[in-house]
Amino acid sequence: MRNTFITLAVTLSTPALATDYHVYYLGGQSNMDGFGTVAQLPAELNAPVDRVRIYHPTPTRDDTASPQGIWAQLAPGHGWGFSSDASTNTMGERFGPELTFGRRLAELHPDRNIAIIKYSLGGSSITPNSDDPNARAPGHWDPDYNLSNNGFTGVNQYDHALNAIAHATSFTDIDGDGEPDRLIPAGIVWMQGESDAQSEADAADYEADLKQLIDLLRAALRVDDLPVAIGRISDSGQDPNDKKIWDHGDAVRAAQASFCDTDPAAALVTTTDNYAYSDPYHYDTAGFIDLGRAFADALESLE
Repeated sequence: MRNTFITLAVTLSTPALATDYHVYYLGGQSNMDGFGTVAQLPAELNAPVDRVRIYHPTPTRDDTASPQGIWAQLAPGHGWGFSSDASTNTMGERFGPELTFGRRLAELHPDRNIAIIKYSLGGSSITPNSDDPNARAPGHWDPDYNLSNNGFTGVNQYDHALNAIAHATSFTDIDGDGEPDRLIPAGIVWMQGESDAQSEADAADYEADLKQLIDLLRAALRVDDLPVAIGRISDSGQDPNDKKIWDHGDAVRAAQASFCDTDPAAALVTTTDNYAYSDPYHYDTAGFIDLGRAFADALESLE
């Protein structure tokens, strides 16, 4: 297993001028990507967010070079369809939980600056049961992934996430004011598990794989007991046959609850059970508005 550690402490030539940012990593699959519709946002949410910065590289499949992004002010458009070429962000017409997550944290802590590192990929899985790259999800978070494809060996979503953390934290001035900044690891948010709920074997392994991945992300952020909020997967009930989109969703939900029950620095967000859907797989705009706030409140409860 690879052990990769990212140093977040920025070397400061003039510590008195440093601006502190509490940094949060947001990861997972498509309900972290975000399918809320920007055009449906109320006016008070359809604007940039003061005191909140975001680093968001383009979601990228396994077996490719890891993408890079830039730091920018948080604004609507960091959902599905967003992209970055590491020089300019191209905002999409969708948003994810990052929007109200950052806004809610700024409300809870008017004396803090907030920094979000977001990297997720729709359809991605964390369980390593399949050895056939063509049978795998579009992306995989298994840290022991060592398959070769497209000229790359062992490069997957875990590597892309580590790269995002490393590149984001290599900047000494994330707000562009000409003064150095200091990034303080503050939390992890994880919204994922739907892909693993399609397979009985994957669902059975989910708790152990989730624990391993969260432990490694904490190590990358160099805080062993870093607070983490886990979004519980839910089901739209829109399967035409048995009304269950995720055949083994209950097993994944139980695994998520068990993980949070046994980890004193983890909280389970269950409001997802109440959300309506824009399609069989993704919450609607109101759901994403609530989800970001629920994640912020969950981390606040741990703090």
